[in-house]
Amino acid sequence: MTDAADAVEAAQKALDDAKAALAAAEAAAAQATAAQAAESAAPAAGAEHPEGPLDAERVATIRAGYQVEGAALEMGALVNGEAMPDVPVRIPIAMTNRHGLVAGATGTGKTKTLQVLAEQLSAAGVPVFAADIKGDLSGIAVAGQSSEKLLARTAGIGQQWQGTAHPTEFYCLGGIGHGVPVRATVSSFGPLMLSKVLGLNATQESSLGLVFLYADQNGLPLVGLDDLRAVIQFLTSDEGKPELAELGGLSKATAGVILRELITFAAEGADVFFGEPEFDTAHFLRTTADGRGIVSLLEVPGVADKPALFSTFLMWLLADLFNDLPEVGDLDKPKLVFFFDEAHLLFKDASKDFLAAITQTVRLIRSKGVGIFFVTQSPKDVPGDVLAQLGSRVQHQLRAFTPDDAKALKAAVSTYPNSGYELDEVLTTLGIGEAIVTVMNEKGAPSPVAWTRLRAPQGSMDPAPADVVAAAIAASPLMAQYGQAVDRESAYELLTGRMNAAAEAVAAREAAEQAAEQKDAAREEYEKALRDLQKKERTTTRTTNRRTAKPAPGVGDVLGGAGKVVRRARSCASIFVRRLPD
Repeated sequence: MTDAADAVEAAQKALDDAKAALAAAEAAAAQATAAQAAESAAPAAGAEHPEGPLDAERVATIRAGYQVEGAALEMGALVNGEAMPDVPVRIPIAMTNRHGLVAGATGTGKTKTLQVLAEQLSAAGVPVFAADIKGDLSGIAVAGQSSEKLLARTAGIGQQWQGTAHPTEFYCLGGIGHGVPVRATVSSFGPLMLSKVLGLNATQESSLGLVFLYADQNGLPLVGLDDLRAVIQFLTSDEGKPELAELGGLSKATAGVILRELITFAAEGADVFFGEPEFDTAHFLRTTADGRGIVSLLEVPGVADKPALFSTFLMWLLADLFNDLPEVGDLDKPKLVFFFDEAHLLFKDASKDFLAAITQTVRLIRSKGVGIFFVTQSPKDVPGDVLAQLGSRVQHQLRAFTPDDAKALKAAVSTYPNSGYELDEVLTTLGIGEAIVTVMNEKGAPSPVAWTRLRAPQGSMDPAPADVVAAAIAASPLMAQYGQAVDRESAYELLTGRMNAAAEAVAAREAAEQAAEQKDAAREEYEKALRDLQKKERTTTRTTNRRTAKPAPGVGDVLGGAGKVVRRARSCASIFVRRLPD
C-alpha cells in the first residue's frame, strides 16, 4: 500500500514538473516572439534603416535631441522608412508655455494631435482650453474603444494604449449650444476687438474708442450691444453733441456706419454673446481633486457664419487671462495651455493695432504661465511676428495643388532648420497621423527636425454621446453661477431715463410757453375788445345827446325835484328805523 502511494506521489510530482516545464517553455516562446516582433519593428539603436532617408548619425542626433530629463508630452516615434519605437519624439512640458503651432491640410489629423496633447497635459495636472469646432473633441470625456487596427498601430510606435476618459467641462458662447454660458460685457470686450468684429476702418475704430471713453468717464456701463447703440445715439443728439466737443466730436456719418454694423451684428445673433454675468476666465485654471487638469471645451457651432466673432471672442479670453494673472516666470509646468483652433480666422482682415495686440499678448503671456498652440491649415495663416514666438511646430501634410499652395509650401520649408529630409517632398507625402516635428528642448534650443508617427488619443475619437455631455453639464457647479442671464440697469436704461426726462422737461417748457402765449393773446384780445366797446359807447352817447338835447330846467323845476328827493329820503329813513331791533 505504501509502495503504491509512493508511486502515485512520484507520478503526481512528475506531472507537476512536466506542467511547470511546459509553462516555462511557453513563457520563453512568448518572450522570444515578442523580442522578435520588437526587433523587426524597431532597428537596433544606431542602425540605419535600409529604406529611410536618414543615416545612422542623423538618427542618433534625433534620439539625443528628444531625450528629456523632466516631464514630457509623448508625441510619437521617429519614422525612417518605418516607425522606430526606440526613438521617441517628445515635447518637454516645461516648454509648452513657449507656445506652438499645429498645422496641416484638412483631414490630416490636426484635431487628433490636439486631443493627444490635451489628454497628456490633463494627466500631468495642466488645465487645457480648446474650442471644439466640429464637436469631435468632446470624445476626450469618454474612454476610447480599442480595435485590432488601433492596437497594431500603437504597438508599432511603442505606445501602451489604454482607453481613458479625462475630466471635461463643456462651455458655449452666450448660451447658444450645450454647456455653461460664457458671456462678456461690451466694456470688457473693448473698442479694439469690437472694431475687428465689425470690420471698421481706422477712423471708425478711433471714433468707437471715444464712445467707450465717454461711457467709462460718465458711469454708463456698456453691458450689451443695446447699451452701446444708446450711447452713440445720445452723442449724436442735440443734447449729447457738446459732450464730445473737446475730444473732436463724433460725426453723424461715422456714427451711422457704426450703428448699421451693430444692427447687422445683432441680427446675426451676436447680441446673446454680450451680457452678464460676465465669465471669470480663472475657471479655466481648475484641476480635479486627484490633481488632473480639467479640459475646458467651448462649443462653437456655426463658426463659418460668424468667423470674426468666434476668433475675436477667443482673443478676448486670452486678453482677460493676461490682465488677471500674475507674473510667475518659468514654471515646471504651465498653469494653462490654450489651443486656438481655426487660427486663420483671428488674423484675417485684422488691423495693425489688433495684430500688435495679439503679438504682445503672445509674447508676454508666457510669463503668466500660459501656453498657446495655434491650430490652422498653413503656417502662412499666422503673421511672422507671431510665428516667431512659437517654440514647437507640428506640421501635418501640406498640399500643393495650386501655385499659391506651392508658394506656401516653399515658404514653410524655408522656416525649418537643416535636416536630412527633402522637406518639400516629405511634407506633401506624410500619411494621416504623421507630422514633421521640431520643438524647443529643455535648454531652450530647437530640437532636430523629426518625421514622426503620432500617438493615438486614449479618449474616444468620436463625439461624446449626447447624454454624457448633458450629464456633465448638469453636474457642473458653474451652472448655478452662469446659467441665467442678468439684466441690470446699464447705459441703455440710464440714457433712456435721462433722455425721457429731458424730453418731458422740453415738453413741459413748451407747454408753459404755449400757455403763456395763449394767455397773452387772450389778454390782448380782451383789451382790444374792451377798447372797442368803450369807443363804441362813447360814440353812441355823443350821438344820443345830440339827438335828444332839451332846454335847461328853471328854478321851480329844480326845487320841485329837490322836494321829491327829500320826501324819498324821509320814507327810506322811516322804513330803516322800523326795522331796527328794540
